Amino acid sequence: MGLLTVIVPCYNEEQVIEIFYSRINEIFLEMKKQYNDLKFQLLFVNDGSKDNTLPIIRELAKKDDQVEYVSFSRNFGKEAAMYAGLKNAVGDYVAVMDADLQDPPEFLIQMYQELLKGSADCVAAKRETRKGEPVIRSFFARMFYKGINKISKTEIVDGARDFRLMTRQMVDAILQMTEYNRFSKGIFGWVGFETKWIGYKNVERAAGNTKWSFWKLLIYALDGVIAFSTAPLVFATIIGLLFCVIALIMIIIIITKTILLGDPVAGYPSMICVIFLLGGIQLFCMGIIGQYLSKAYLEIKKRPIYIEKEKKVRVK
Repeated sequence: MGLLTVIVPCYNEEQVIEIFYSRINEIFLEMKKQYNDLKFQLLFVNDGSKDNTLPIIRELAKKDDQVEYVSFSRNFGKEAAMYAGLKNAVGDYVAVMDADLQDPPEFLIQMYQELLKGSADCVAAKRETRKGEPVIRSFFARMFYKGINKISKTEIVDGARDFRLMTRQMVDAILQMTEYNRFSKGIFGWVGFETKWIGYKNVERAAGNTKWSFWKLLIYALDGVIAFSTAPLVFATIIGLLFCVIALIMIIIIITKTILLGDPVAGYPSMICVIFLLGGIQLFCMGIIGQYLSKAYLEIKKRPIYIEKEKKVRVK
C-alpha cells in the first residue's frame, strides 16, 4: 500500500498539538485495520513558534517513530511551512492539514479511498458554510473568490481549504514551483491534475486562537491576486486611457466655451478638485504597478523560502 505522509504546519499551537496527535493516531489505527501494509509519516513543521510547540513535538517524536519534524529559524509563514513539508515528505500519498482540528482528520480515510480508485490525483476539502466566522470576514472572503475567478485563468474554489491528500506525482509538480511569493490555493489549481472535492460545514478550533487577523487575510488575498492575475495592471492601463480621453474632451469643451461663447473658465475650487482626483488615481495606479515590482524584486533576490534550524526526518 505504500507510505502516507501528513504535513502539519504549526505556529504557536501548544494548546492543540497533543489533542491533534491523539485524534490523528486514532485515524491511523483505523486505516491500518483496513490496509495492513499502509505506513505513516506524521510531519510537523514548526514555523518559528514562540511557545512550547517545538518541545511538545520533540517529545512526540521521541516516543513515536512515525512523528517527524522540521523547525524554522524564525517565522516564515504558513506558505513556507507547507512547502517545507512537501519537500521533506517521503510518502506515496501526501496530505496537508492544520493542527487546530478545523480540518476533520476522519476525512483522510475517505480521501485515501478515493485516490485508490484512480479517478483523481487529489482529494480536497472545502467549506460549504462559514458558520461561526465573523460576518464581515465571510463577506469579503466570498467577494475575493468571486473576483479572483473572474480575473484569473486559474480556478480557485470558494471555501477551499489547504486540507487535501495528493499523489506523489502532483506533489512533485508543486515542488517544481519554487517561487518565493507563494499562494498555495492558486498553485494547487495551476499545476492541474484531477481534483475531487469533499464539502463539509465549518468546524471551530479545538483550542487556542486563530493566527489569521482580517489584515493578514487581506494581504494574503492581495498576494493571491498578484500571483495569479495581471488584471490589475490592465485595469490601471484602462483607467489611464479613460482619463486621457476625458481630459481631451474637456479641453475641447473649455476651448469651445471660451472662444465661441465667451464663457469664462471655472476657477480655483474646480481646479483643486480635478488635481486631487487625478493625483489620487495616479497614486492608485502607481501602487498597483509597485506591488508587482515589489514581488518581482523579491523573486530576483533568490532568497530561500525558509531556513531550517532543526529537524528530524527520514531520508528520501
